Amino acid sequence: MAIPMQLFSCLVFLLFLFGPAAANEQGLKVGFYSETCPRAEAIVEKIIAETISVAPSLAAALLRMHFHDCFVRGCDGSLLLNSSTNQAEKNAIPNLRLRGFQIIDKVKSALEMECPGVVSCADILAIVARDAVVGVKGPYWEVETGRRDGRVSNLTEALQNLIPPFANISLLKSGFAQRGLSVKDLVVLSGGHTIGISHCSSFNSRLYNFTGKGDSDPTLDPNYIAKLKLKCKPGDEDSIEEMDPGSFRTFDEKYYTLVSKRRGLFESDAALLDDSETRAYIQSHANINGVAGFFKDFGVSMVNMGRIEVLTGTMGEIRKHCARVN
Repeated sequence: MAIPMQLFSCLVFLLFLFGPAAANEQGLKVGFYSETCPRAEAIVEKIIAETISVAPSLAAALLRMHFHDCFVRGCDGSLLLNSSTNQAEKNAIPNLRLRGFQIIDKVKSALEMECPGVVSCADILAIVARDAVVGVKGPYWEVETGRRDGRVSNLTEALQNLIPPFANISLLKSGFAQRGLSVKDLVVLSGGHTIGISHCSSFNSRLYNFTGKGDSDPTLDPNYIAKLKLKCKPGDEDSIEEMDPGSFRTFDEKYYTLVSKRRGLFESDAALLDDSETRAYIQSHANINGVAGFFKDFGVSMVNMGRIEVLTGTMGEIRKHCARVN
């Protein structure tokens, strides 16, 4: 997953209470479709399991897509919208290498056949992200549903609000705080970098021109720099590198081991060692004994992220096709 957790928008929680069945103040709850589309999650699970079995690299891509949706305008499916003038979120430079849209379309088509006009694209992204993680031996968590789809998708908003891979700890912490997420959520969700790949363009400056003087990032392990230089030459934007070398298709705790050894691929990974709370979490989970705690925490933080600026009740719409408004 390239840059799955660094790109975020300024968000405001929208509250909509629709009765005693609500699981939280946004009106989301586990099992929202239990009566209106009882097989919804089973249908998603089947499609994603089949997908990951033949294309495991898509797990990181599908997880990343949920992050990118939630952190621009909230978890409203706006990332999926097309624009005839190429001015939608997906057209922003940080989103150009997103992939897996065809899988979301496949899931949506299946759900429309089962229960037309019921399951939102925003909820599909949330459920798909969970099932994709499970497909690469990651944790299972109960996904709250009940989101509705937004009608606006703006390239400029994505450019202005997505946090870059060179973010320092101050920017990361403030960005999460603005979105109602804690410092613990920051370090836990950063663990999503345990799967996926990145293009050299996202970290090449750390290797060759960190301060503009042709130098390397001193916070990066020199031996790791040497290995990365074998993959990424100066100016190389398109070659790829595993974010968790040797384990990039398995969801595990090894990301924290790498970061603790100064081998986090992005500056934003290295920045987690610059705060006492995030550093303590990394150090306590940088071994196999930390995997159970990390798995539990990841599910909790994913639920927290999934509540960002949701549309519920009569807000927004339920799109018939995820790429366009009704």
